[in-house]
Amino acid sequence: MQLTELQLLHFKNWTEVDLAFGPGVNCLLGDNGSGKTNVLDAVHYLCLTKSYFNPIDHYNIAHGEEHMLVSGTFDRHGETEVVACGVQRGVKKTMRRNDKAYDRLADHIGRFPAVMIAPDDAAIIHEGSEARRKWLDSVISQSDRPYLQQLLAYNKALTQRNNLLRYFAENRTWDAAMLEPWTEKLIPPALDIHARRAQFVADFNPLFEEVYAALSGGRERAQVVYRSHVPQEEADVRAMWADAEGDDRRLRRTTVGTHKDDLVFELDGHPLKRMGSQGQQKSFLIALRLAQLASMESATGVKPILLLDDIFDKIDERRVAALMDLVTRKEVGQVFITDTSLGRIPSLFRQAGADVRVFQIAAGTAQPIPAAKNA
Repeated sequence: MQLTELQLLHFKNWTEVDLAFGPGVNCLLGDNGSGKTNVLDAVHYLCLTKSYFNPIDHYNIAHGEEHMLVSGTFDRHGETEVVACGVQRGVKKTMRRNDKAYDRLADHIGRFPAVMIAPDDAAIIHEGSEARRKWLDSVISQSDRPYLQQLLAYNKALTQRNNLLRYFAENRTWDAAMLEPWTEKLIPPALDIHARRAQFVADFNPLFEEVYAALSGGRERAQVVYRSHVPQEEADVRAMWADAEGDDRRLRRTTVGTHKDDLVFELDGHPLKRMGSQGQQKSFLIALRLAQLASMESATGVKPILLLDDIFDKIDERRVAALMDLVTRKEVGQVFITDTSLGRIPSLFRQAGADVRVFQIAAGTAQPIPAAKNA
């Protein structure tokens, strides 16, 4: 799968631009704040229906404008498909594929898979379990539509159950019979979500360990561990919520369930967050995303687009060389990468034998640079 053209209108700092991309590595080079990362975010919008950096759509409209449009042309299995995302202040976002609007944005997820590697990924390590669940759910949902539907059903029932718990507390009342239907609605998706997450992590670890070993030179063994207190049997799940009812009532929220699951990142059996250096943590995150790329291709039959935003900070030359080798292998598809240096990235990729197209980005403008000028 390739993105051949991208059109932006009033998207962040871009007034209007039309870009044509190559099938290999597309380098977006320029100073910080020039708009190069926004191009990557626009690709993320087209693939995943939302910004990677700011999920509130109207915040991505250019200052002083009332609407934005991101449109792209994809070559997917030899067929041309046009995707467009429009946002207008005060109006619901619209996503269209081949000029037909989606009734549900969830129906678009997975058709045009993409993987972003960005400095913000550090939140996956350093922030709470919600960041790691968000990553896990995003990866599985792009290749497993039933999982996404179960996740939506679980979150909807969870919201209603929590609303009811708050209502009871605010009105100094309690009615277990009113709570029970929402608890029952949580059980089937909780069982499915737990099982799918456990299976995904089991399948994902061999891919991840291989990629991390290539990046680190085999110096450490990296692993992702799935942590959940949700049982595997329906009766036990029902008993879990019954046992937690007192805490739920006191704390005004559902205290147990798959929304409390977590992932533990380890190096040689030790927590990455406490023991890993900055370089090791960066390598771990890059390996996590590259393994995600391979996992998604295996599940969907489509090579995901790889988006790399300012990834060479805090990793040594050996790891950079290993990363270049991984990214330029034939099994990796189209790549978009940003950097502040006009020569470093194109030179590295050409030395690795990649097909490179270069754009100089400055103040919301993009200028293609011929190969002879940036070789």
